[in-house]
Amino acid sequence: MNTNSIIDSLNDAQRLAVSAPSQSMLILAGAGSGKTRVLVHRIAWQVQIEGLSIHNILAVTFTNKAAKEMRGRVEDLLDISAHSMWIGTFHGLAHRLLRRHAKQAKLPETFQVIDSDDQLRVIKRLVKSLNIDDSKWPPKQVMWFINAQKDEGIRARHMVESEDIYLRTMLQLYKAYEDICNRSGLVDFAELLLRAHELLRDNEDVLLFYQDRFKQVHVDEFQDTNTIQYAWLRLLTEGKDNLFVVGDDDQSIYGWRGAKIENLQNFQLHYPNHQFIKLEQNYRSTGNILKSANALIKKNEGRLGKELWTESGDGDLISLYTAFNEQDEAYFVVEKIRKWVNDGGLRQDIAILYRSNAQSRQFEEKLMTTGTPYRVYGGLRFFERMEIKNALAYLRVMSNHHDDASFERIINTPTRGVGAKTIDDIRLVAREKELSLWKAAIELINQNRLSARATNALKGFLDLVKQLEKEAEGSELYEKVKLIVEKSGLIELYKKEKGEKGEGRIENLEELVNAARSFDFDEGNDENLNELDMFLAHAALESGDMQGDDYEDCVQLMTLHSAKGLEFKLVFLVGLEDGLFPSQQSTNDITRLEEERRLCYVGITRAMEQLYITHAESRRLYGKETYPSPSRFLKDIPAEFIQEIRIRANVSRPVSSVKRNTSTIQVGTYKLGQRVSHVKFGEGVVLQMEGEGAQERVQINFHDVGLKWLMLSYAKLDVL
Repeated sequence: MNTNSIIDSLNDAQRLAVSAPSQSMLILAGAGSGKTRVLVHRIAWQVQIEGLSIHNILAVTFTNKAAKEMRGRVEDLLDISAHSMWIGTFHGLAHRLLRRHAKQAKLPETFQVIDSDDQLRVIKRLVKSLNIDDSKWPPKQVMWFINAQKDEGIRARHMVESEDIYLRTMLQLYKAYEDICNRSGLVDFAELLLRAHELLRDNEDVLLFYQDRFKQVHVDEFQDTNTIQYAWLRLLTEGKDNLFVVGDDDQSIYGWRGAKIENLQNFQLHYPNHQFIKLEQNYRSTGNILKSANALIKKNEGRLGKELWTESGDGDLISLYTAFNEQDEAYFVVEKIRKWVNDGGLRQDIAILYRSNAQSRQFEEKLMTTGTPYRVYGGLRFFERMEIKNALAYLRVMSNHHDDASFERIINTPTRGVGAKTIDDIRLVAREKELSLWKAAIELINQNRLSARATNALKGFLDLVKQLEKEAEGSELYEKVKLIVEKSGLIELYKKEKGEKGEGRIENLEELVNAARSFDFDEGNDENLNELDMFLAHAALESGDMQGDDYEDCVQLMTLHSAKGLEFKLVFLVGLEDGLFPSQQSTNDITRLEEERRLCYVGITRAMEQLYITHAESRRLYGKETYPSPSRFLKDIPAEFIQEIRIRANVSRPVSSVKRNTSTIQVGTYKLGQRVSHVKFGEGVVLQMEGEGAQERVQINFHDVGLKWLMLSYAKLDVL
């Protein structure tokens, strides 16, 4: 491969980024600017032109889907197998490090990775065992607290005892949770990252080995890194000046889960000799869409600064529709979808994007009514389904008897007569003697502390696991999975579920056997690990990946957070109202408001050809009727890029507070949806008008006092 074959297809900025001399680099890559292309071609350049081995390159991204795509494109470009190359997610690569160095990481070799669902189960059991009121201390809140500490590199032992009851209780639970995980050999997602960082930080020989091995380190979506992720990147590249990061501060939308937009600014301080390149040419969207996005995001302060542009022309204006309510909004969207399909368009090219999951219901109902196939993006993935997690739990207990979360999940699934009291007794012994649940169960049996019936039921479960282990010995991975599916009792359990649901669960279990049969054990495995443990880790890591599978020809419904990284020819950005988008919690916090604006920017830049933005005069959400103002983000988009749509010309429609280049029809003295102020009742929105002359009156929904009918001859209203 020569130089030209690597860079000829690139634009000037991309070519500069790919062919730059080896050094630390910050690539500010706008939406649709070809960042993955740059990363892949940079790797190819370093291998083919600079002579690096693929084993000397580390490439990190955030989703399994993105890692798989990157690996495939590297293989295609270099015409080699990249299976042994270190390309993967932060969690996947951290897991790989810990498997290779379990002893130095102070982990048992058989440690098990647990996903967020299993982590929550452990915490629920912990809260109950400590007699803590879960209504005051919800397990999910405890889980978020623990993970947030780990994301910042903080262990329970690092925290200072506090007089504050919240912090004191959370610290108590954090310590107890760490004890359970250490005793059972359990590693949650946040622990993977923290433990990998501690491994490198506390073992100089390990750190020096990987610093020497990885001559170049590449990071995708750098704006989404959290504190601990950036910390271990810095360790790997300390003194090497070899960190190549691609990111976009305008698409930093995960601050709520620990992502630090500050890492982009800090990179420039920590790597002062870095080269800074902007990728601003967009290959996705039309000019009007990009100009609108540029205008919106310019309202944010402290940006690194870039402006997207395209050679594909201006295209259509953005369409703005003001609906009466959420039903009208959904009706409008579905009608536009119907027209798109009738004109020959594909449903899979359409996305409905919303700020809150609660908004999807109206669209789902309208789509079902019209017989339009749709998919709610981000639904339960394969490895997250109950029946799959149950089967995997059997495999985990076979691999590691002391996996408490899995033990508790299957001890009475299917029902085998192990009652709640027996399980509570097992927990009590485990807590008092600091044993795993498996060992506690054996002790209860040996000491005859249970009734004969409970003893037989519990012994039957333990014997079943041992028998499955014996039969599985020496078998292929898929044969072990098939054994579990057929002899655990799960098939019989789901046969009792009537209808398609039970059949679907059985089909999923059969598919699990296929997944095991096709599992690529050799991919990234240079540690001679147990195949079953690798498969179980793969399942846990996959269940934590929020990217969806490839979809059929159906309309895509998703939150704006789920939409990042995707693109669609036709996009509906719905519910742009203050209090909904931006969210109510962000309106008085400039930092959160700017993240909401970045989220809106992400939504706009998902659209390739056509973009519809909708908002409603009234909306029932979370059981409450509201009369929201149009989103303040609409004011950030210049009028020349927007056309307002009027569906029923004989009815007055409310307009946004932004002046547009369209005319409106007015009934009576005021417009429906107009914002007014009354000297006594304060601010409100005009909902209805009736009568003429001296009898003319108006219904207004005032923010403070609710609905009022006022005679216009007496009411003194000021238009806002």
